[in-house]
Parts: sequence; C-alpha cells; structure tokens
Amino acid sequence: MEKIIRNLSIGLIVLMIFAPLGLLAVGETFGEWGPEEIKEKLGIVPPGLEELSDLWSAPMPDYDFVGGSESMTMSSVAYILSAVVGVVVCGGLLYFIGKKAAKN
Repeated sequence: MEKIIRNLSIGLIVLMIFAPLGLLAVGETFGEWGPEEIKEKLGIVPPGLEELSDLWSAPMPDYDFVGGSESMTMSSVAYILSAVVGVVVCGGLLYFIGKKAAKN
C-alpha cells in the first residue's frame, strides 16, 4: 500500500511540475468557458449557469497571481502553485471524507 501511495505521489508531483506546459497551448482551454464564451459559442447561456456563475470565483483566476505578470517565469510559478493548491485542497477533502466514511 505504501508503494502505491508513493508512486501516486510521484505521479502527482510530475504532473504539477509539467502544468506550465499549458501556457504553450495556442487558443483557449477546452471547457474552461465562462458565460460570455458560452454565449459566443452557442448563442445562448443556459439559465442555471447564468444564475450560478457569480456564486464562485476561483482563488487564482486565470492561474495567475493577483495583478498578473507578463513574465513566463512568474506565469510558470503561478501555474505550478495553482496545481499544488488544487491537489492539496482536493486531497484534503478526499482524506477527510474518507476518514468520515471509514468511521461509519
């Protein structure tokens, strides 16, 4: 079991390090559309999306620090930090949910 966890951890770390490769992509990221982009693509915005779109805002919008930076190095650091934050938050939630489910 420890070997599996170690291998999964190594895999996650490698993925976090390679996260800035997304900066090299041309165009927009598939599926990361706000209501404006959906209206542009479909011509309409589903009512539920329109109502709930302001309910949540990302902790690091556009995978960047507040104020943003034009340097590729800072953008890469922000991308990696965004990946680390995402893994820690999701991993923490799964850990606590798993503990609670195991207890019951």
